[in-house]
Amino acid sequence: MTKRTLTTLTLIAAGTMLATSQTLKLDSLMLQARGDYVYENLDGTHLKDESGFKGKYFNFILRTRIGERLTFNYRQRLNRSSLDANYFDATDWLYLDYKLSEQWSVAAGKQIVAIGGYEYDKPPIDVYFASEYWNHINPYAWGVSGTFGLRSGNDSFTAQFCESPFRRKGEDTYAYNLLWMGRHGIWKTLWSLNALEYAQGRFINYIVLGNAFDLGRFHLELDFWNRARSGQQFLFRDCSVMGELTFKASDRLSFLAKGTYDVNRTHREGDRCVVQGTEISHVGAGVEYYPLRNRNLRVHASAAYAFGDNGNPEGTLQDKHTLVDVGLTWQVNLKHLSLKR
Repeated sequence: MTKRTLTTLTLIAAGTMLATSQTLKLDSLMLQARGDYVYENLDGTHLKDESGFKGKYFNFILRTRIGERLTFNYRQRLNRSSLDANYFDATDWLYLDYKLSEQWSVAAGKQIVAIGGYEYDKPPIDVYFASEYWNHINPYAWGVSGTFGLRSGNDSFTAQFCESPFRRKGEDTYAYNLLWMGRHGIWKTLWSLNALEYAQGRFINYIVLGNAFDLGRFHLELDFWNRARSGQQFLFRDCSVMGELTFKASDRLSFLAKGTYDVNRTHREGDRCVVQGTEISHVGAGVEYYPLRNRNLRVHASAAYAFGDNGNPEGTLQDKHTLVDVGLTWQVNLKHLSLKR
């Protein structure tokens, strides 16, 4: 039996015991998986190694309350390889959240790096095609954070100190993040200010403006990312724009259209995600269908096309790159399992 298989069985067994426990308040206990058939073409050439049937994600998710104020949150990507025999490389998040009062809470552990934007915030299992930035950012890191929520419940503000998402082995680099999450009528926000070390003592600064609008059956997400290092023009030289429009035709059927634009005209090192000399766009559309009323099974199909220049020859998006993706996503709610005694 391989270590991965043993780990999977151990997690399922532990989750089942938690689900039947009388001492813990279980909020979520899930297994999620996604498998796709992918076709990729670059400037008329079929990319055979990148095409075919692909297992995309296999996630174990646990959220449980330990007492009245303490919550444990955990997501393990069971199909992801660990580097240097470090089990936590495949852990997306693993943290404790303690509610100090109705308005204040603190958290510690491996968390989502508090960067704004709706494309960034979306679970990877729900992303079919994305910007160059999204494809190269590591959104999970060890750290601590504190959150303050207004009494209205419409706004919360998070301050976070964590490892830099650009941290390399042997480096001691950190990130300092401020995030505003708001909800005002049809408008929702994920705005942030970030100072991230890309090397020791060298920072790249972000202004991220994530906006979402609920317009009846339509849902619109618009993100703007501005990235800058000291000594360069601050705005618009190194930035990304992402937009996604979803139309909910029914409770089970949705259509989406999406476009992204990444550019870096700084002629400076430091941006590890969108490198200098890049100006590339990505456009596409897709459809989602849920055959079951409980929405535990999803069928999707999408097609996207990238065009422009990528300063990174190993980058995900390249000029005249076509991606077609058809797949299934399913989940099992272990919380509802019962054991006969």
